[in-house]
Amino acid sequence: MIDAQATRMFAEAAEAADVVERQAAANAVTVAELAASLRRSPPRGIATCARGSSDHAATYAKYLFETRAQVLTTSIAPSIASVYGAAPVGEGMLALGISQSGKSPDIVATLQAARDAGARTLALVNVAGSPLAALADTVLPLHAGAETSVAATKSYIAALAAIAQLTAAWTGDEALARALAALPDALRAAWTADWTPLVDTLAGAQGMYVIGRGVGFGIAQEAALKFKETCGLHAEAFSAAEVKHGPMALVGKGFPLLVLRQADETAEGVDALVREVVARGGTVLLAGDPIDGAIHLPVAAAHPAVQPILAIQSFYRAANALAVCRGFDPDRPPHLAKVTETV
Repeated sequence: MIDAQATRMFAEAAEAADVVERQAAANAVTVAELAASLRRSPPRGIATCARGSSDHAATYAKYLFETRAQVLTTSIAPSIASVYGAAPVGEGMLALGISQSGKSPDIVATLQAARDAGARTLALVNVAGSPLAALADTVLPLHAGAETSVAATKSYIAALAAIAQLTAAWTGDEALARALAALPDALRAAWTADWTPLVDTLAGAQGMYVIGRGVGFGIAQEAALKFKETCGLHAEAFSAAEVKHGPMALVGKGFPLLVLRQADETAEGVDALVREVVARGGTVLLAGDPIDGAIHLPVAAAHPAVQPILAIQSFYRAANALAVCRGFDPDRPPHLAKVTETV
């Protein structure tokens, strides 16, 4: 059996705290200049373009930008530009492309179309010399360093941190800025959090839901992808508000849910859902404050926009261990490559 602590996924995810610390320092001037520009000339809307883990970071961005900056944010399907040749983004808007490699042809085509239509362009990339970066008016490098495991981990956390850093600077959110200053140490603590109950509970599972809401929904999407990608476990992500619209029909005795909770306005509704599922006999793994009948996974108290970042860091270590437990190599998922060049 593979040693779970010898995988590239384990090693790269463990670097996240150092990546975030390095990124914050390296991007500070660029973020401050971009934030000042956005205050002087607020965009009439923000359009994101990404796939996979990067698109899950875009979901996080949507909730932060809409709740903190109060700017409508939507996701553009990359095929709109690359296949259909359309450009739904125009002058006065901000187009945000997120890509670890910065060379996925459809993401590049979308940012090019947005730029040609007069939109301001921003790229979050790990490869600063990439084609996507070359198209952007502003580039925020992720500074994650080489990431060779197929499963993105530290680059995803770096994207979340960059989005939060921009939001704090743009809106003058001092509480979020303080939380981000403490994020590297908090990530180091999150890496050591005991999430072994997740491994024990899901070792033989065949299907499950991952539940989040608000700023935590993009993290739920990411966790569901990693379950499929690294563990061979079919997982679907749902908002706590949407799971009752049909998917709840599958929830019964023994059906597992991973619920990601942050201490904000969504907490009461998430807690109510957890209690309902426990009453139905479902198995709930709860990342957040404990609830009777649910299996507790610890997440440190923190700013609600930061708590999901801490949760995914703890999750990555547990997912890596679960993959090995289920007989998979998390670094080499079947039928997948590190860079997916979709046209």
